[in-house]
Amino acid sequence: MFYHSKELQFKARVSRPDPRFARLLLEQFGGGNGELKAAMQYFVQAFACHNPYPDKYDLLMDIATEELGHLEIVGATIQMLLAGVNGNLKDAAERNDVFGEGDFSKDDFIHQAFSINPQFGVITGGGPRLTDSNGVPWQGSYVNANSDLTVDLRSNIAAESRAKIVYEYLMQFTDDKDVLATLNFLLTREVAHFQQFEAALDTIQPNFPPGVLQSDPRYSNIYSNHSVGDDARGPWNEGRSTGLDEEWIYVEDPCRQVRETDGLTRIEPQGTSRTLASVRSDDRKLAKERSREVRRATPERNLEWCEYSPAENDKKGTASRSRRRPVEQD
Repeated sequence: MFYHSKELQFKARVSRPDPRFARLLLEQFGGGNGELKAAMQYFVQAFACHNPYPDKYDLLMDIATEELGHLEIVGATIQMLLAGVNGNLKDAAERNDVFGEGDFSKDDFIHQAFSINPQFGVITGGGPRLTDSNGVPWQGSYVNANSDLTVDLRSNIAAESRAKIVYEYLMQFTDDKDVLATLNFLLTREVAHFQQFEAALDTIQPNFPPGVLQSDPRYSNIYSNHSVGDDARGPWNEGRSTGLDEEWIYVEDPCRQVRETDGLTRIEPQGTSRTLASVRSDDRKLAKERSREVRRATPERNLEWCEYSPAENDKKGTASRSRRRPVEQD
């Protein structure tokens, strides 16, 4: 069950209305890198982990729930930035503490808010809408969930990176110290989640390449020079690869290599200790391990998602229960 606390996780404040920044901040409300996308992504990913990897289920559900709290913070901030566009517009426009001193009238404010985003007036009545900053509705295709933790956790690391940089960009478009404090908090939580997902990935071994199949050693360390002009060299095309510890094979003329090897079908592994036979063996071994982890933890009959205990409540106010342990991951 979910439990909603009416206090925000962070004390969101706004010094003054700012419809322009309210529109920009919609990017983190209903955009492809926003808080709802993160919450739904981790929430959906968690289901496949429930039986075989309850520790990762706990992690994903905890962070998903926190992201819903961040969505509330963003929505509350947008609402405050739009103060005066709601049904109390006339009263609010006449208060100096809302609009400040000077000639900034109700008509000026209405014109600014509606010209920036007409939906603030004709659809939402002065509140946030589940869109990005350009009015594109939120959509489920933003969510990445592949039921493989070595893939999903990497997707989450990337998602936290993108969310962090969006907050970083947003901070350049406001000088409101209260808003900046909120953005700083949200940005920093993205950094924390990045590290938590990274640590969770490290507990799964092996975790590279993502998934089960270990990749073909004939092609896994080839760098093809597909450009003309000055060529750059670095650890991505010389020395040894970071994941498989293979020597990079730099191919200066990929077209010639393709023609001479009948479309890369007559080629042998180079610069690696891996062979086609060893890879096939590793594929079978890892496939059996991962399949066994899931099957061992998931009954096929009389399934139930959780158990209820009449025991006394724990500190969180929920029934205490024995901690489920994940299957071995090695």
